[in-house]
Amino acid sequence: MPILDEKFSVPSIEKFRAMISPEGVAPLHVGIVIGPGFVPMDMVGIQTVFGLMPGTEIHLVWKSLDLVEGFPSWWTKPTTTFADCPDLDVIAVPMLPPEILNDAEAVEFVAAQGRRARCVIGICYGVLMLGAAGLLRNRRVTSSHNALPILSHLGAAEVVQGGAGVVVDGNLYTAGPGVGSFEAALLAVERIFGRSSAEFAEWIIEYDPHPPFGTGNAIRAQPLRVSQSEALMADITFQYSHVAVEAFAKISRR
Repeated sequence: MPILDEKFSVPSIEKFRAMISPEGVAPLHVGIVIGPGFVPMDMVGIQTVFGLMPGTEIHLVWKSLDLVEGFPSWWTKPTTTFADCPDLDVIAVPMLPPEILNDAEAVEFVAAQGRRARCVIGICYGVLMLGAAGLLRNRRVTSSHNALPILSHLGAAEVVQGGAGVVVDGNLYTAGPGVGSFEAALLAVERIFGRSSAEFAEWIIEYDPHPPFGTGNAIRAQPLRVSQSEALMADITFQYSHVAVEAFAKISRR
């Protein structure tokens, strides 16, 4: 199966891919839910880390195979649809716009796949989609700063404030944005493949963050910056709250 357009083959990448996933390795299905307005930052770490694991098949999942624009200007072609997606070993949800949380087909897909997956990953506002799908009930979770107040309304037993890194509760991995997708993926890889594989993945991508200003969470950021962020996100956070809580209520009545 060619990786790129047939008009431009890349044997070097084909060879590297074969070295990572030799023939005969049992497949591991990793699904990343995308859609119009998804935030690529929240899924790149999952794609990168799991892409180094033997047998991994990464599925970019949406309602159709039409191109969708990640925000901003990150055009992406889904590889499979909700209807055709295989049972997933890992399902990951990046930040998606509130309109997708208001889509019953998308919520039901996440709910069904999340109930049977070996690992469930939510990054940033993507954690709210897990909540809308009923996957946060009685769990310990976190998310991005502005989404934290919503989580307790989605069945979460404990909401961990920002700055704590990845919060792991059983097979559920939740984190804020930025480095969250890399760190959640590394911990999920440890669960599935073992510590040695996770350490190797961390090394091969040379994952060693050095934040230049050290202000990447609400504890260390200046109060002015925090309030600016809250004001900027206030309208969309209100929309998230409304649709996520409504979807959670619907799925809870079943």
